[in-house]
Amino acid sequence: MSDPSPHPTAEAPALPPVRYRVSGMDCAKDAAQIERAAQGAGVASDAVKVSAATHVMTLRASEADLPAIEAAVSATGYGFERIAEGEDAAPAHQDPAYRRALWIVVVLNLGYGVVEMVGGFWAGSQALLADALDFIGDGAITFLGLLAIGWSLAWRARSAMIQGVFLGVLGLGVIATTVWRAFAGTPPEAGLMGLFGLIALAVNVAAVLPLLRFRKGDANMRAVWLFSRNDAIGNAAVVVAAGLVWWLGSAWPDLIVALAIAGLFLHSSWSIIRDARADLRER
Repeated sequence: MSDPSPHPTAEAPALPPVRYRVSGMDCAKDAAQIERAAQGAGVASDAVKVSAATHVMTLRASEADLPAIEAAVSATGYGFERIAEGEDAAPAHQDPAYRRALWIVVVLNLGYGVVEMVGGFWAGSQALLADALDFIGDGAITFLGLLAIGWSLAWRARSAMIQGVFLGVLGLGVIATTVWRAFAGTPPEAGLMGLFGLIALAVNVAAVLPLLRFRKGDANMRAVWLFSRNDAIGNAAVVVAAGLVWWLGSAWPDLIVALAIAGLFLHSSWSIIRDARADLRER
């Protein structure tokens, strides 16, 4: 009597994918960290994928295992929001609220940039002129970011690269004109300088607030955030410089702040270019 052949083992049905929007991540390294956290909770390496481009985590796990997995990935410090079946998982940069925030930034920065440029010449302040250039550059580059919303990650990264180079050139230009003014300048009108600086600070706070929730994202989103953040820091510095000019009766506080704003330009330029290169390597 022959031995009966073993019955073939039925394969377990494939688990449906579960998707989550991830907030707070910046790059592929963050995506890998989240994947490792999920794997530590028992998810197979081929059953979890976090996209640095779309900020979406896709995993295959049973509903019974999800609470433990969610707790493990939440411990990484990033935010997770489950995407309902059939719901669009559009990246954060395609959020309509982000478009509205960008339009607010464009209108406020271009409009007040022109006003502050006139005020800088009127007050004879190099710091105000540098800040006005920052306003105008911010508005122009944010408009480029608005155009780039529908582009692929690679082209958005190239857009951010242009923004970074532009910001670097702007910083070098401010340094050159400030050095020239150091040999030929007279103390600016402190009252006008402080007034325009205070108004600029209020305008920038109004522009930065809508962008706070979008400061994490791809290189293009981070570039827009850095431009707006720079403006607010520069405005506060201009107000302080105006007080020192009034107190000391010297042009040096004005020139020093202009150089500091230029240094902030160069630092952010490097950050934007670095992030853009990382996104391009990822593609």
